[in-house]
Amino acid sequence: MFTGAMVALITPFQDGDVDFKTLDELINFQIEGGIDAIVPVGTTGESPTLSTEEHKQVIQRIVDVAGGQVPVIAGAGSNSTAEAIELAAYSKKIGADATLQVTPYYNKPTQEGFYEHFKAIAEEVDLPVVLYNIPGRCGAGMTPDTIARLAELENIVAIKEATGSLDQASEIMNLCDITILSGDDSLTLPLASVGAKGVISVVANIVPADVKALTDLILEGDLVSARQWHKKLFKLCKNMLTLSTNPIPIKAAMSMLNMAPEELRLPMTPLEESKRAILKQTLKDYGLLS
Repeated sequence: MFTGAMVALITPFQDGDVDFKTLDELINFQIEGGIDAIVPVGTTGESPTLSTEEHKQVIQRIVDVAGGQVPVIAGAGSNSTAEAIELAAYSKKIGADATLQVTPYYNKPTQEGFYEHFKAIAEEVDLPVVLYNIPGRCGAGMTPDTIARLAELENIVAIKEATGSLDQASEIMNLCDITILSGDDSLTLPLASVGAKGVISVVANIVPADVKALTDLILEGDLVSARQWHKKLFKLCKNMLTLSTNPIPIKAAMSMLNMAPEELRLPMTPLEESKRAILKQTLKDYGLLS
């Protein structure tokens, strides 16, 4: 469940509401593309602007539509430990297979605070936990020593590393055997070279089969062949995270591909006109647009 290609699924909106019809279509597209797991309501799923009720509804819908065909790793993190426990407990109740737990944002906890936060969630809710270390979004991040301490807890099984640091991943590997997943599409292969086992991917929203092809080769140990997929995917991956703040570019791309509305919730705003031409050309170069 915790290796391979996993999609950080967008949350589609229409006229201010969650677009459940499009969400159903996106879930089925991922399953048909061979994705290894669906990860809803994380950063890409715009979890900060979903109400608690909407957050729960999206998880419920994905669990129901997936119907056990692929695991669902529900985004259930919060900067409030009590709220993270509530969302994790709900995820377990409705049949999610695991939760993704982001480092608390805005609070800027100490390393001991990170440890106690995740320990409380893992002990309170009997469901596997994938940690999510993304200091660029949260204002603070976990050190390898803290991650190694957390890896001793039975329910904590993997970490989505979005620090962009191969040294960080290597230090974690030297301290414990937690499964490392890339949190940056363009670093999936580089991180695999030091032992990572997959990716929670933004670009898989539009090319799940290609991301799956890359991670399958990684898991087979064929990094030479994997390099060809890395080269093909690289520009597409890079632009999804550098043209603007995620998920602005991926939603623009999905709109161009008639997959989902571009609609975002404030404070996210649409992709700037000056960057649309770059994105469109990237999609053409990849073979997604004629």
